[in-house]
Amino acid sequence: MTMREGLIPTVLGTAVSTAGYMLKQKRGSNKMVANTIFGLAHVVLGVIDLVEHRR
Repeated sequence: MTMREGLIPTVLGTAVSTAGYMLKQKRGSNKMVANTIFGLAHVVLGVIDLVEHRR
């Protein structure tokens, strides 16, 4: 079983984004907005890797 390149950043970014969104619902969301953006960056980079190395 082989893992496709970019799968780990995609999963990690999704987890960070979800955690950031859930925590953003509470008070004091300044740091959480930054974490959500950071997580979304991982998702975008991972998806780019998945699409780029499809062949």
